[in-house]
Amino acid sequence: MKAIGYNPTRGLVGGTLGFFVGFAAVALFGPSAKRFQEVMQLSPFLLGLLIAAPNLSGSLLRIPFGAWVDSTGGRKPFLVLLLASIVGMAGLTWFVFSRYPDGLTAGHYGFLFFLGMLSGCGIATFSVGIGHVSYWFPQAQQGLALGVYAGLGNVAPGLFSFLLPFSMEAWGLSGSYLAWLIFLGVGTGAYFFIGCNAPYFQYRAQGLAEEEATALARAAGQELFPRGNARQTLATAARNWKTWALTAIYFTSFGGFLALTAWLPTYWTAFQALPLKTAGLLTAFYSLSCSLSRVAGGKFADRIGGERALRLSLLTMGLGAMLMTLAQGVGLAVAAEFILALGMGVGNAAVFKLVPQEIEEAVGGAAGWVGGLGAFGGFALPPVMGLFVKAFGPSGYALGFSVFLALAAGSLGLGLLVQRSQRAFPLEPAGN
Repeated sequence: MKAIGYNPTRGLVGGTLGFFVGFAAVALFGPSAKRFQEVMQLSPFLLGLLIAAPNLSGSLLRIPFGAWVDSTGGRKPFLVLLLASIVGMAGLTWFVFSRYPDGLTAGHYGFLFFLGMLSGCGIATFSVGIGHVSYWFPQAQQGLALGVYAGLGNVAPGLFSFLLPFSMEAWGLSGSYLAWLIFLGVGTGAYFFIGCNAPYFQYRAQGLAEEEATALARAAGQELFPRGNARQTLATAARNWKTWALTAIYFTSFGGFLALTAWLPTYWTAFQALPLKTAGLLTAFYSLSCSLSRVAGGKFADRIGGERALRLSLLTMGLGAMLMTLAQGVGLAVAAEFILALGMGVGNAAVFKLVPQEIEEAVGGAAGWVGGLGAFGGFALPPVMGLFVKAFGPSGYALGFSVFLALAAGSLGLGLLVQRSQRAFPLEPAGN
Protein backbone atom coordinates (compact mmCIF):
# COMPACT_ATOMS: atom_id res chain seq x y z
CA MET A 1 0.00 0.00 0.00
CA LYS A 2 1.30 3.45 -0.96
CA ALA A 3 1.68 5.91 1.93
CA ILE A 4 -0.42 9.04 1.47
CA GLY A 5 0.45 12.42 2.92
CA TYR A 6 -2.07 14.99 4.14
CA ASN A 7 -1.54 18.14 2.09
CA PRO A 8 -4.61 20.45 2.18
CA THR A 9 -2.64 23.23 0.47
CA ARG A 10 -2.06 21.10 -2.60
CA GLY A 11 -5.70 20.05 -2.56
CA LEU A 12 -6.78 23.69 -2.46
CA VAL A 13 -4.31 24.79 -5.16
CA GLY A 14 -5.35 21.96 -7.47
CA GLY A 15 -9.06 22.58 -7.00
CA THR A 16 -8.67 26.33 -7.51
CA LEU A 17 -6.63 25.79 -10.66
CA GLY A 18 -9.22 23.41 -12.09
CA PHE A 19 -12.07 25.82 -11.43
CA PHE A 20 -10.13 28.83 -12.74
CA VAL A 21 -9.32 27.04 -16.00
CA GLY A 22 -12.86 25.74 -16.41
CA PHE A 23 -14.44 29.12 -15.76
CA ALA A 24 -12.00 30.84 -18.11
CA ALA A 25 -13.22 28.55 -20.89
CA VAL A 26 -16.45 30.53 -21.25
CA ALA A 27 -15.13 34.01 -20.50
CA LEU A 28 -14.85 34.73 -24.22
CA PHE A 29 -18.26 33.49 -25.36
CA GLY A 30 -20.61 35.97 -23.66
CA PRO A 31 -18.76 39.18 -24.54
CA SER A 32 -18.17 38.03 -28.13
CA ALA A 33 -21.85 37.11 -28.60
CA LYS A 34 -22.50 40.73 -29.57
CA ARG A 35 -20.42 40.09 -32.71
CA PHE A 36 -22.67 37.16 -33.61
CA GLN A 37 -25.79 39.26 -33.02
CA GLU A 38 -24.63 41.90 -35.48
CA VAL A 39 -24.21 39.32 -38.24
CA MET A 40 -27.20 37.10 -37.43
CA GLN A 41 -29.64 39.94 -36.63
CA LEU A 42 -30.70 38.48 -33.27
CA SER A 43 -33.38 39.99 -31.04
CA PRO A 44 -32.42 41.06 -27.47
CA PHE A 45 -34.15 37.92 -26.13
CA LEU A 46 -32.25 35.56 -28.45
CA LEU A 47 -29.03 37.39 -27.66
CA GLY A 48 -29.71 36.90 -23.94
CA LEU A 49 -30.29 33.19 -24.50
CA LEU A 50 -27.08 32.87 -26.50
CA ILE A 51 -25.07 34.73 -23.87
CA ALA A 52 -26.47 32.40 -21.22
CA ALA A 53 -25.90 29.14 -23.17
CA PRO A 54 -22.70 28.12 -21.31
CA ASN A 55 -24.47 28.68 -18.00
CA LEU A 56 -27.17 26.14 -18.91
CA SER A 57 -24.80 23.19 -19.10
CA GLY A 58 -22.46 24.70 -16.52
CA SER A 59 -25.25 24.85 -13.96
CA LEU A 60 -27.16 21.62 -14.59
CA LEU A 61 -24.01 19.48 -14.80
CA ARG A 62 -23.00 20.67 -11.36
CA ILE A 63 -25.65 18.43 -9.85
CA PRO A 64 -24.38 14.99 -10.95
CA PHE A 65 -20.72 15.98 -11.02
CA GLY A 66 -20.85 17.54 -7.54
CA ALA A 67 -22.41 14.36 -6.19
CA TRP A 68 -19.88 12.21 -8.07
CA VAL A 69 -17.18 13.63 -5.80
CA ASP A 70 -18.63 11.61 -2.90
CA SER A 71 -17.90 8.43 -4.85
CA THR A 72 -14.56 9.08 -6.53
CA GLY A 73 -13.12 12.34 -5.20
CA GLY A 74 -12.73 15.46 -7.30
CA ARG A 75 -9.88 14.62 -9.70
CA LYS A 76 -11.80 12.49 -12.23
CA PRO A 77 -14.87 14.80 -12.43
CA PHE A 78 -12.56 17.80 -12.89
CA LEU A 79 -10.77 16.16 -15.82
CA VAL A 80 -13.96 15.00 -17.55
CA LEU A 81 -15.49 18.47 -17.42
CA LEU A 82 -12.31 20.21 -18.56
CA LEU A 83 -11.94 17.85 -21.51
CA ALA A 84 -15.58 18.47 -22.51
CA SER A 85 -14.86 22.21 -22.44
CA ILE A 86 -11.88 21.71 -24.71
CA VAL A 87 -14.11 19.94 -27.23
CA GLY A 88 -16.62 22.79 -27.10
CA MET A 89 -13.97 25.48 -27.42
CA ALA A 90 -12.33 23.63 -30.29
CA GLY A 91 -15.69 23.54 -32.06
CA LEU A 92 -16.23 27.26 -31.52
CA THR A 93 -12.73 28.02 -32.79
CA TRP A 94 -13.34 26.01 -35.96
CA PHE A 95 -16.77 27.61 -36.38
CA VAL A 96 -15.40 31.16 -36.09
CA PHE A 97 -12.49 30.45 -38.46
CA SER A 98 -14.73 28.82 -41.07
CA ARG A 99 -17.98 30.82 -40.82
CA TYR A 100 -17.49 34.26 -39.28
CA PRO A 101 -18.55 36.71 -40.57
CA ASP A 102 -19.64 36.09 -44.18
CA GLY A 103 -20.79 32.48 -43.78
CA LEU A 104 -22.74 33.04 -40.56
CA THR A 105 -26.55 33.13 -40.81
CA ALA A 106 -29.52 32.92 -38.46
CA GLY A 107 -29.75 29.23 -39.34
CA HIS A 108 -26.51 28.58 -37.42
CA TYR A 109 -28.04 29.78 -34.14
CA GLY A 110 -28.79 26.28 -32.81
CA PHE A 111 -25.31 24.96 -33.56
CA LEU A 112 -23.68 27.99 -31.99
CA PHE A 113 -25.91 27.60 -28.93
CA PHE A 114 -24.88 23.93 -28.61
CA LEU A 115 -21.16 24.72 -28.82
CA GLY A 116 -21.62 27.42 -26.20
CA MET A 117 -23.28 24.87 -23.92
CA LEU A 118 -20.46 22.39 -24.46
CA SER A 119 -17.79 24.94 -23.64
CA GLY A 120 -19.78 25.78 -20.51
CA CYS A 121 -19.05 22.37 -19.00
CA GLY A 122 -16.03 24.00 -17.35
CA ILE A 123 -18.34 26.09 -15.16
CA ALA A 124 -19.61 22.85 -13.58
CA THR A 125 -16.17 22.31 -12.04
CA PHE A 126 -17.32 24.64 -9.28
CA SER A 127 -19.48 22.12 -7.40
CA VAL A 128 -16.77 19.50 -7.89
CA GLY A 129 -14.29 21.76 -6.15
CA ILE A 130 -16.67 22.55 -3.28
CA GLY A 131 -16.85 18.90 -2.25
CA HIS A 132 -13.17 18.37 -3.08
CA VAL A 133 -11.98 21.25 -0.87
CA SER A 134 -14.45 20.44 1.91
CA TYR A 135 -12.96 16.96 2.26
CA TRP A 136 -9.47 18.44 2.59
CA PHE A 137 -10.24 20.94 5.40
CA PRO A 138 -11.84 20.77 8.87
CA GLN A 139 -15.14 22.62 9.32
CA ALA A 140 -13.56 25.45 11.32
CA GLN A 141 -11.40 26.35 8.30
CA GLN A 142 -13.86 25.64 5.51
CA GLY A 143 -15.21 29.17 5.23
CA LEU A 144 -11.77 30.58 4.44
CA ALA A 145 -10.69 27.62 2.31
CA LEU A 146 -13.87 27.64 0.22
CA GLY A 147 -13.72 31.43 -0.03
CA VAL A 148 -10.17 31.26 -1.40
CA TYR A 149 -11.11 28.44 -3.77
CA ALA A 150 -14.24 30.04 -5.18
CA GLY A 151 -12.98 33.62 -5.00
CA LEU A 152 -9.74 33.05 -6.89
CA GLY A 153 -11.45 30.70 -9.33
CA ASN A 154 -14.07 33.38 -9.97
CA VAL A 155 -11.31 35.81 -10.93
CA ALA A 156 -11.20 34.12 -14.36
CA PRO A 157 -14.15 35.88 -16.04
CA GLY A 158 -13.06 39.27 -14.71
CA LEU A 159 -9.47 38.81 -15.79
CA PHE A 160 -10.43 37.64 -19.24
CA SER A 161 -13.08 40.34 -19.63
CA PHE A 162 -10.21 42.77 -19.11
CA LEU A 163 -7.99 40.99 -21.65
CA LEU A 164 -10.68 40.41 -24.27
CA PRO A 165 -10.77 43.89 -25.87
CA PHE A 166 -7.00 43.83 -26.29
CA SER A 167 -6.96 40.33 -27.79
CA MET A 168 -9.80 41.31 -30.14
CA GLU A 169 -7.79 44.29 -31.33
CA ALA A 170 -4.57 42.33 -31.73
CA TRP A 171 -5.81 38.96 -33.04
CA GLY A 172 -9.45 39.44 -34.02
CA LEU A 173 -12.28 37.12 -33.02
CA SER A 174 -10.79 33.98 -34.56
CA GLY A 175 -7.33 34.56 -33.08
CA SER A 176 -8.85 35.20 -29.66
CA TYR A 177 -10.74 31.90 -29.76
CA LEU A 178 -7.56 30.08 -30.74
CA ALA A 179 -5.67 31.70 -27.84
CA TRP A 180 -8.43 30.69 -25.40
CA LEU A 181 -8.32 27.11 -26.72
CA ILE A 182 -4.57 26.90 -26.18
CA PHE A 183 -4.92 28.30 -22.67
CA LEU A 184 -7.60 25.75 -21.85
CA GLY A 185 -5.46 22.88 -23.10
CA VAL A 186 -2.39 24.02 -21.15
CA GLY A 187 -4.45 24.63 -18.00
CA THR A 188 -6.04 21.18 -18.17
CA GLY A 189 -2.59 19.63 -18.50
CA ALA A 190 -1.40 21.57 -15.45
CA TYR A 191 -4.36 20.34 -13.42
CA PHE A 192 -3.62 16.75 -14.48
CA PHE A 193 -0.23 16.97 -12.74
CA ILE A 194 -1.23 19.07 -9.71
CA GLY A 195 -4.74 17.92 -8.79
CA CYS A 196 -5.08 15.18 -6.17
CA ASN A 197 -7.87 13.73 -4.06
CA ALA A 198 -8.22 13.84 -0.28
CA PRO A 199 -6.61 10.85 1.51
CA TYR A 200 -9.83 8.81 1.90
CA PHE A 201 -10.38 8.70 -1.87
CA GLN A 202 -6.73 7.89 -2.53
CA TYR A 203 -6.90 4.95 -0.13
CA ARG A 204 -10.14 3.76 -1.69
CA ALA A 205 -8.51 3.94 -5.14
CA GLN A 206 -5.82 1.58 -3.81
CA GLY A 207 -8.52 -1.00 -3.10
CA LEU A 208 -8.90 -0.54 0.65
CA ALA A 209 -12.28 -1.17 2.28
CA GLU A 210 -14.28 1.84 3.40
CA GLU A 211 -13.63 1.32 7.12
CA GLU A 212 -9.88 0.92 6.68
CA ALA A 213 -9.64 3.87 4.28
CA THR A 214 -11.59 6.04 6.72
CA ALA A 215 -9.38 5.08 9.65
CA LEU A 216 -6.15 5.76 7.75
CA ALA A 217 -7.43 9.05 6.33
CA ARG A 218 -8.62 10.17 9.76
CA ALA A 219 -5.19 9.38 11.18
CA ALA A 220 -3.66 11.47 8.38
CA GLY A 221 -5.79 14.48 9.36
CA GLN A 222 -8.97 14.27 7.28
CA GLU A 223 -12.16 15.06 9.26
CA LEU A 224 -15.04 14.99 6.76
CA PHE A 225 -16.06 11.79 4.96
CA PRO A 226 -18.75 10.84 2.42
CA ARG A 227 -21.80 8.94 3.60
CA GLY A 228 -22.89 7.16 0.45
CA ASN A 229 -22.50 7.12 -3.30
CA ALA A 230 -23.55 9.88 -5.70
CA ARG A 231 -27.18 8.79 -5.93
CA GLN A 232 -27.49 8.36 -2.17
CA THR A 233 -25.95 11.73 -1.32
CA LEU A 234 -28.15 13.51 -3.85
CA ALA A 235 -31.22 11.83 -2.34
CA THR A 236 -30.11 12.57 1.22
CA ALA A 237 -29.45 16.22 0.44
CA ALA A 238 -32.78 16.51 -1.39
CA ARG A 239 -34.65 15.41 1.74
CA ASN A 240 -33.20 18.30 3.73
CA TRP A 241 -35.29 21.44 3.13
CA LYS A 242 -32.27 23.62 3.84
CA THR A 243 -30.71 22.34 0.61
CA TRP A 244 -33.51 24.02 -1.33
CA ALA A 245 -33.39 27.20 0.71
CA LEU A 246 -29.65 27.54 0.08
CA THR A 247 -30.19 26.68 -3.59
CA ALA A 248 -32.65 29.55 -3.98
CA ILE A 249 -30.28 31.94 -2.22
CA TYR A 250 -27.39 30.82 -4.39
CA PHE A 251 -29.55 31.35 -7.48
CA THR A 252 -29.64 34.99 -6.38
CA SER A 253 -25.98 35.48 -5.45
CA PHE A 254 -23.96 33.25 -7.77
CA GLY A 255 -26.54 32.88 -10.53
CA GLY A 256 -26.77 36.66 -10.47
CA PHE A 257 -22.99 36.94 -10.66
CA LEU A 258 -22.86 34.70 -13.72
CA ALA A 259 -25.71 36.56 -15.37
CA LEU A 260 -24.15 39.98 -14.86
CA THR A 261 -20.70 38.85 -15.96
CA ALA A 262 -22.30 37.96 -19.29
CA TRP A 263 -24.80 40.87 -19.43
CA LEU A 264 -22.73 43.84 -18.28
CA PRO A 265 -20.68 44.23 -21.50
CA THR A 266 -23.98 44.71 -23.35
CA TYR A 267 -25.28 47.08 -20.66
CA TRP A 268 -22.21 49.31 -20.80
CA THR A 269 -22.07 49.49 -24.59
CA ALA A 270 -25.80 49.64 -25.40
CA PHE A 271 -27.14 51.72 -22.47
CA GLN A 272 -24.16 53.80 -21.35
CA ALA A 273 -22.73 54.08 -24.90
CA LEU A 274 -19.20 53.18 -23.80
CA PRO A 275 -16.57 51.69 -26.12
CA LEU A 276 -15.85 47.97 -25.97
CA LYS A 277 -12.55 48.38 -24.12
CA THR A 278 -14.15 50.48 -21.40
CA ALA A 279 -17.05 48.05 -21.13
CA GLY A 280 -14.56 45.22 -20.74
CA LEU A 281 -12.69 47.06 -18.01
CA LEU A 282 -15.88 47.82 -16.08
CA THR A 283 -17.09 44.24 -16.40
CA ALA A 284 -13.69 43.06 -15.18
CA PHE A 285 -13.95 45.49 -12.27
CA TYR A 286 -17.30 43.99 -11.31
CA SER A 287 -16.14 40.39 -11.66
CA LEU A 288 -12.86 40.88 -9.81
CA SER A 289 -14.59 42.83 -7.03
CA CYS A 290 -17.12 40.04 -6.58
CA SER A 291 -14.45 37.35 -6.66
CA LEU A 292 -12.07 39.01 -4.20
CA SER A 293 -14.90 39.90 -1.83
CA ARG A 294 -15.77 36.21 -1.85
CA VAL A 295 -12.28 35.41 -0.54
CA ALA A 296 -12.66 37.95 2.25
CA GLY A 297 -16.27 36.86 2.74
CA GLY A 298 -15.17 33.34 3.60
CA LYS A 299 -13.04 34.57 6.49
CA PHE A 300 -15.81 37.00 7.46
CA ALA A 301 -18.30 34.10 7.58
CA ASP A 302 -15.90 32.04 9.73
CA ARG A 303 -15.71 34.94 12.18
CA ILE A 304 -19.34 36.06 12.53
CA GLY A 305 -21.16 32.97 11.25
CA GLY A 306 -22.54 32.14 7.82
CA GLU A 307 -26.07 33.25 8.72
CA ARG A 308 -25.15 36.79 9.75
CA ALA A 309 -22.73 37.19 6.84
CA LEU A 310 -25.49 36.07 4.48
CA ARG A 311 -28.00 38.55 5.88
CA LEU A 312 -25.61 41.48 5.54
CA SER A 313 -24.61 40.46 2.03
CA LEU A 314 -28.19 40.29 0.77
CA LEU A 315 -28.99 43.72 2.19
CA THR A 316 -25.91 45.06 0.39
CA MET A 317 -26.90 43.35 -2.84
CA GLY A 318 -30.42 44.82 -2.64
CA LEU A 319 -28.99 48.31 -2.22
CA GLY A 320 -26.73 47.87 -5.24
CA ALA A 321 -29.60 46.58 -7.39
CA MET A 322 -31.81 49.51 -6.41
CA LEU A 323 -29.10 52.00 -7.32
CA MET A 324 -28.55 50.28 -10.68
CA THR A 325 -32.23 50.80 -11.55
CA LEU A 326 -31.84 54.51 -10.80
CA ALA A 327 -28.46 55.06 -12.45
CA GLN A 328 -28.53 57.05 -15.67
CA GLY A 329 -24.92 58.20 -15.64
CA VAL A 330 -21.74 56.15 -15.54
CA GLY A 331 -20.58 57.36 -12.12
CA LEU A 332 -23.56 56.09 -10.12
CA ALA A 333 -23.69 52.90 -12.20
CA VAL A 334 -20.06 52.08 -11.39
CA ALA A 335 -20.65 52.67 -7.67
CA ALA A 336 -23.82 50.56 -7.77
CA GLU A 337 -21.99 47.83 -9.68
CA PHE A 338 -19.35 47.67 -6.94
CA ILE A 339 -21.98 47.46 -4.19
CA LEU A 340 -23.70 44.64 -6.08
CA ALA A 341 -20.37 42.83 -6.47
CA LEU A 342 -19.59 43.17 -2.77
CA GLY A 343 -22.98 41.79 -1.74
CA MET A 344 -22.88 38.89 -4.19
CA GLY A 345 -19.30 37.93 -3.34
CA VAL A 346 -19.84 37.76 0.42
CA GLY A 347 -23.18 36.04 -0.16
CA ASN A 348 -21.56 33.34 -2.28
CA ALA A 349 -19.02 32.65 0.45
CA ALA A 350 -21.68 32.60 3.18
CA VAL A 351 -23.85 30.07 1.33
CA PHE A 352 -21.03 27.56 1.04
CA LYS A 353 -19.97 28.15 4.61
CA LEU A 354 -23.48 26.92 5.46
CA VAL A 355 -23.58 23.91 3.08
CA PRO A 356 -21.20 21.59 5.01
CA GLN A 357 -22.64 22.96 8.27
CA GLU A 358 -26.33 22.48 7.51
CA ILE A 359 -26.15 19.39 5.25
CA GLU A 360 -23.18 17.66 6.83
CA GLU A 361 -24.60 14.23 6.00
CA ALA A 362 -24.35 14.82 2.22
CA VAL A 363 -21.88 17.56 1.38
CA GLY A 364 -21.21 16.44 -2.19
CA GLY A 365 -24.89 15.97 -3.00
CA ALA A 366 -25.80 19.30 -1.44
CA ALA A 367 -22.97 21.04 -3.30
CA GLY A 368 -24.36 19.55 -6.51
CA TRP A 369 -27.92 20.75 -5.91
CA VAL A 370 -26.96 24.17 -4.57
CA GLY A 371 -24.17 24.83 -7.04
CA GLY A 372 -26.07 23.41 -10.00
CA LEU A 373 -29.57 24.78 -9.66
CA GLY A 374 -28.27 27.94 -8.03
CA ALA A 375 -25.98 28.65 -10.96
CA PHE A 376 -28.98 28.17 -13.27
CA GLY A 377 -29.63 31.84 -12.58
CA GLY A 378 -26.76 32.56 -14.95
CA PHE A 379 -28.85 31.05 -17.74
CA ALA A 380 -32.31 32.24 -16.67
CA LEU A 381 -31.64 35.88 -15.83
CA PRO A 382 -30.05 37.36 -19.01
CA PRO A 383 -33.12 36.53 -21.16
CA VAL A 384 -35.35 38.10 -18.49
CA MET A 385 -33.27 41.26 -18.63
CA GLY A 386 -33.56 41.13 -22.40
CA LEU A 387 -37.35 41.14 -22.01
CA PHE A 388 -37.12 44.38 -20.02
CA VAL A 389 -35.27 45.95 -22.95
CA LYS A 390 -37.89 44.66 -25.37
CA ALA A 391 -40.74 46.01 -23.22
CA PHE A 392 -39.30 49.39 -22.19
CA GLY A 393 -36.70 50.15 -24.82
CA PRO A 394 -33.30 51.54 -23.74
CA SER A 395 -34.58 52.32 -20.21
CA GLY A 396 -35.10 48.57 -19.77
CA TYR A 397 -31.36 48.13 -19.35
CA ALA A 398 -31.64 49.94 -16.01
CA LEU A 399 -35.09 48.69 -15.01
CA GLY A 400 -33.99 45.09 -15.50
CA PHE A 401 -31.92 45.29 -12.32
CA SER A 402 -35.15 45.38 -10.32
CA VAL A 403 -35.10 41.59 -10.77
CA PHE A 404 -32.08 41.44 -8.45
CA LEU A 405 -33.79 43.64 -5.89
CA ALA A 406 -36.73 41.21 -5.73
CA LEU A 407 -34.42 38.18 -5.57
CA ALA A 408 -32.39 39.70 -2.73
CA ALA A 409 -35.56 40.35 -0.71
CA GLY A 410 -36.82 36.79 -1.20
CA SER A 411 -33.45 35.28 -0.36
CA LEU A 412 -33.23 37.35 2.80
CA GLY A 413 -36.46 35.77 3.98
CA LEU A 414 -35.14 32.26 3.27
CA GLY A 415 -31.91 33.02 5.12
CA LEU A 416 -33.88 34.05 8.19
CA LEU A 417 -35.79 30.76 8.08
CA VAL A 418 -32.53 28.80 8.06
CA GLN A 419 -31.24 30.79 11.01
CA ARG A 420 -34.44 30.33 13.02
CA SER A 421 -34.33 26.57 12.46
CA GLN A 422 -30.91 26.49 14.12
CA ARG A 423 -32.32 28.17 17.21
CA ALA A 424 -35.09 25.60 17.40
CA PHE A 425 -32.76 22.64 16.69
CA PRO A 426 -29.17 23.54 17.62
CA LEU A 427 -26.51 21.74 15.61
CA GLU A 428 -24.45 19.08 17.30
CA PRO A 429 -20.69 19.53 17.16
CA ALA A 430 -19.16 18.26 13.93
CA GLY A 431 -18.29 14.58 14.08
CA ASN A 432 -20.98 13.61 16.63
